[in-house]
Amino acid sequence: MILPHTSIEKSNAPRLAAHQRKVEHLLSFFAGGEEVIKRLMEFQIAIPSWALGTGGTRFGRFAGGGEPRSLEEKIEDIALLHTLNKSSGAISLHIPWDIPQNPQAIKALAAQHGIRFDAMNSNTFQDQPGQKLSYKFGSLHHVSKAVRDQAIAHNIEVIRYGEALGSKSLTVWLSDGSSFPGQLNFREAFQHTLASLKEIYAALPADWKMFIEYKAFEPNFYSMTVGDWGQSYLYASKLGPKAFTLVDLGHHLPNANIEQIVSLLLMEGKLGGFHFNDSKYGDDDLTVGSINPYQLFLIFRELVEGMDNQKMNHASSLGWMIDASHNVKDPLEDLLQSVEAIKVAYAQALIVDQEKLVLAQRENDVVLAQEVLQEAYRTDVRALVGEARLRMGAALDPIAAFREQGVRKALIAERGSSTQATGL
Repeated sequence: MILPHTSIEKSNAPRLAAHQRKVEHLLSFFAGGEEVIKRLMEFQIAIPSWALGTGGTRFGRFAGGGEPRSLEEKIEDIALLHTLNKSSGAISLHIPWDIPQNPQAIKALAAQHGIRFDAMNSNTFQDQPGQKLSYKFGSLHHVSKAVRDQAIAHNIEVIRYGEALGSKSLTVWLSDGSSFPGQLNFREAFQHTLASLKEIYAALPADWKMFIEYKAFEPNFYSMTVGDWGQSYLYASKLGPKAFTLVDLGHHLPNANIEQIVSLLLMEGKLGGFHFNDSKYGDDDLTVGSINPYQLFLIFRELVEGMDNQKMNHASSLGWMIDASHNVKDPLEDLLQSVEAIKVAYAQALIVDQEKLVLAQRENDVVLAQEVLQEAYRTDVRALVGEARLRMGAALDPIAAFREQGVRKALIAERGSSTQATGL
């Protein structure tokens, strides 16, 4: 389904006058408002191929109608999102859930819609049909070299698909770990994993990055072989300059200080990117900003300060991707909400009075430091985010436009009411 630009203009028309008043008001307060809008226009968030369908839990999945039945239809859905917000111009593929049977045709289709390919994601956390050896007891850390070799070969295969599509990075997430004391020799598991990652790293093209993702628990509950940012950082440091830590916001124990983790990884030059979501208890994979938007703002504050300190490009130096499970929402509406929350937090971080904050820190003025941060957080910057969309030809209110144009109804009419997204 393709949304014509006239439908976006029709959606914007009744909202335009009120929007312009809000923008003028904000720009009168912030001398750097135009720079904020410019940066918002440049900032893109990748959509993972597995996020276009309804998610589920181990108890069940309640699929919605009109879900994409192929990789081609997933690209079309991301193009819909990008038409509505002009901030979702990349797709992150998960192999083997979304193997491009004809990479050149898939690359051409994506280009036709203005979509590029972000990080490629390997999968050794489940067995695939016809797979010779099982990952029940791990993959890259497995006690059997044959199993490790199979997992290494899969990751290298994913790199080859990525090369054909124009991707520049590989994300490795391992479910490897143990559920009971004594099940695993920790040192041996680390050494096996490092040796396996070294073989994958050696297969990376010269201009690629490897992102090593960590997770505190699940599916193993006694130990995870890449269980926290320290372990990921250790692997990345030992591998070399193309290896980085990837931070998934849900992959932490409750109340972890993620913004401090981000700051230190940036300082060491080992922060590779983000998987955005939100959580109440653990790896809940909820809509970005739906539970703790203040934490998201604080994380972006550290990102903006750290990237500026390192002279990094906000839009391209790190990988930005959503990783959420839309169990009870329309997946496309949920993704629109998530992208909006990310852009709002980024804009709030951009308007922090950094000079005033540094002065407060140097004077140990704790009250002023809090006031500086909360002044930015409490500022309603949605008009600036909307203005960035408007200047790019997108919708002032993407969810309203999605509903006004009957997108889900049209997708159901095209694909059927009982379709289920591939891969999930």
